[in-house]
Amino acid sequence: MCLCFIVPWRSSANTAHLPDAVSVTMATDIVAQLADSLASTGVGEGELSYKGEGRKLDDAKSVEEMVKEIQDFKGLQALRLEGNTVGVEAAQAIAKALETKSDLKCCYWSDMFTGRLRSEIPPSLNSLGDALMLAGARLTVLDLSDNAFGPDGVKGIERLLKSKACHTLQELRLNNCGMGIGGGKILAASLIHCHKKSSADGAPLSLKVFVAGRNRLENDGATVLAQAFQLMGSLEEVHMPQNGINHAGVTALATAMQHNTGLRILNLNDNTFTEKGGIAMAKALKHLRSIQVINFGDCLVRPAGAKAIAETVSGGLPILKELNLSFCEITEEAALIVAQAVKDKEQLEKLDLNGNCLGVHGCRALKDTMEAMNMSELLGSLSDDEGEADDEDEDEDEEDVDEEEVEEEEEEEEEEEEDEEESSVSKLSTPVISSRPPDVSSFLSFPSPDKLLKLGAKRALMIEQQVDVTDVTKTAEAFLKIASVYKEENNEVKNAVLESIDNLLKKAFLSPSFQGISFVSSLLVLLGLIKSEDKVKPVLMVPGHLHVLEHVVQQEYFPKENVTVLEAFLSRNNKALESCGHAKNSLQSTLQRIQSLS
Repeated sequence: MCLCFIVPWRSSANTAHLPDAVSVTMATDIVAQLADSLASTGVGEGELSYKGEGRKLDDAKSVEEMVKEIQDFKGLQALRLEGNTVGVEAAQAIAKALETKSDLKCCYWSDMFTGRLRSEIPPSLNSLGDALMLAGARLTVLDLSDNAFGPDGVKGIERLLKSKACHTLQELRLNNCGMGIGGGKILAASLIHCHKKSSADGAPLSLKVFVAGRNRLENDGATVLAQAFQLMGSLEEVHMPQNGINHAGVTALATAMQHNTGLRILNLNDNTFTEKGGIAMAKALKHLRSIQVINFGDCLVRPAGAKAIAETVSGGLPILKELNLSFCEITEEAALIVAQAVKDKEQLEKLDLNGNCLGVHGCRALKDTMEAMNMSELLGSLSDDEGEADDEDEDEDEEDVDEEEVEEEEEEEEEEEEDEEESSVSKLSTPVISSRPPDVSSFLSFPSPDKLLKLGAKRALMIEQQVDVTDVTKTAEAFLKIASVYKEENNEVKNAVLESIDNLLKKAFLSPSFQGISFVSSLLVLLGLIKSEDKVKPVLMVPGHLHVLEHVVQQEYFPKENVTVLEAFLSRNNKALESCGHAKNSLQSTLQRIQSLS
């Protein structure tokens, strides 16, 4: 019995055919040869490929064979020319062959002008684009990446982008083309025109994938493209890394992204967000529940931007798979907030926080936090961590703080003198002053056990009403002020403190917008256990702070995932904790017990 193969074969010269019947003993060789032929020429699935053949196609003669194959290919849907170099005459000859290819949908034409003068590229692109328009093709993919054609190259595809041939475009790939601001403006105008015309025809342009990394678009280019993105509202992938965009352009893109609710991948790596851009993008992400990949690596979102993004991640983004905030000048405090934000992301595959400013202790705390959430394998490498601020920076910060302290002390002295003068006048004019119970503001400004007790039975409710629990920092400050008057040996004061604290924190933690990890971070900063990017003057730690904290971590309202973070920082050698030895040891023991039970 013989098996027969009918195999199309293209020799290096002219097209020829093998014998129709091939014996089974030759089957393996023929299949291998067929696979090679398909790989180089792509004769299946409507695709004709010359990818990576490195041909130097200067004139019509050099493309005779290619032109014949294009003409003979029935139902051509995809043409791959990447990895060859095409001159003007060669492009015109190829274009002629495409004039009848109405089924063509995908043009993979990246890296096909290597070694060509920039002046050669626009006429080549014009010829190819005009042919597609003449054929009545309806493109879905146009890839012209890695062609370095500059703004003039964009002019070469301007007519094509505005034509009906692109009304059906779903993927536009222009990576590493050196478009610049001028090219970005031409591109944006073309897309807006295409959307307008296609909408008039009843089928608006619905671009799904946009790739334009390494194009020097800067703010102006990004801003005009943002207008096109907002108009379309159909994007699922946006890749615009390394474009020199700062917060103004990022903010414009953020506004546009809000209107593309089906967005799955957002890659803006290596642009300069700063805090402003990070916060703007965090607001935009709240509208993007389909987002799976966020790549803001090397974007300098800094701590404030990272915290804003973390808040959005924590409150939504249910199918997030990857979050990249590497090399963003993020501090330990902000990194821990980001880590806590991903704890419920069941589909998460990677969290990248490499190259930030965590320091040795910060990296350890971050790893411990991820391990406590059973997510340690999802944390990327921290091998390029930049460490904490160097000594010189710290000295400068300390000098600045000292100057501020001196100014504050001088102001306080002046106020005290004024108060003394007023008091003297008051005593002279009014011999008898009736005493009145202190209010909550007075207690929180200058806390004392006596003032707390004099607030009366409704003290807990009064304090709760006075403190804005939507602000984690204000809540943390109030916690420390109330806890500072705690007396282990005085049951009346002790109960008053714990009752007030429980009432305040229950309200805070039950609030949907309250970020528990942010509250814990603020506490650690105010206690001097974490360095903050802001110039925050730590309070003087007293045992009462730790005794009350020990009570709080055992309550149902306190999230147990925050226990690991507290334990990590309390286990460090810190001078601030030296005066609270017994209270520290008791709190650590309780934290360890809670961890062992969870």
